[in-house]
Amino acid sequence: MSQPPQKQEPPGSTAEMRPKPRDEMDDYVGRDLLRDRRALITGGDSGIGRAVAVAFAKEGADIAIAYLSEHADAEHTTELVRKQGRQCVLLPGDLARADHCRDVVDNAVRFLGGLDLLVNNVATQTELESPDELTEEQWLHTFDVNIHSCFRVTRRALPHLGEGSVIVNTSSVNGLRGNKKLIDYSTTKGAINAWAYAMAQALAPRGIRINCVAPGPVWTPLIPATMSEKHVESFGEHAPAGRPAHPDELAPSYVFLAANRLSSYYNGEVIAALGGETHPG
Repeated sequence: MSQPPQKQEPPGSTAEMRPKPRDEMDDYVGRDLLRDRRALITGGDSGIGRAVAVAFAKEGADIAIAYLSEHADAEHTTELVRKQGRQCVLLPGDLARADHCRDVVDNAVRFLGGLDLLVNNVATQTELESPDELTEEQWLHTFDVNIHSCFRVTRRALPHLGEGSVIVNTSSVNGLRGNKKLIDYSTTKGAINAWAYAMAQALAPRGIRINCVAPGPVWTPLIPATMSEKHVESFGEHAPAGRPAHPDELAPSYVFLAANRLSSYYNGEVIAALGGETHPG
């Protein structure tokens, strides 16, 4: 699979992507694995977040979606969730801000009546040609969105999480091996993994599990919104599979980790979905 050259303004829109990603879980059949669970998904408007929201809804969960400003994508995801007969609330705003992280959790709990599942999925990235291009402003912003939001949202959510609750973080292959063009992004994704390792040990006595999914290349709006047209055209071709993943191919991993019936002994793990590449490290 190759994509035609294309460029979008951040944060990107699914409607403008060519080809369209598979992100609606059309062929997925739920088995009540998350019946009446209440899930907050950051970055849930499109891409991996959308696919996870729909998969969770098909498994019986109600959903709160936190996102920046991609309102059309978020509304469509809401429609997909509600078609499954589940509740969905949209929580727009900038998760780089500490106060908004607190508000997102408070509003999700108020709307859903509590919280059982948390998916820390929101992320930003900016390609660099040289490390000299990496400014302090960019470094701090990437950390605020990618890792500080994980800490802030999770910290606010913890009083509402109890025995059997689950946290799933979206990491990246770049957090496992680094990427010279995504230095700050790679660093935050590595931090997400290490944070999950430590938090899994700290939260185990409470019966709360925390794990990560670390995808390789995935065809989402973030790609044409943050990468050069030339890079977009060849995106994912380096993977042994010869193409990027679609979000639909990753969402079942989040269901697996969220469902205690399937993964009750998985804690502090990183599932790397790399299309045939050997797991780094």
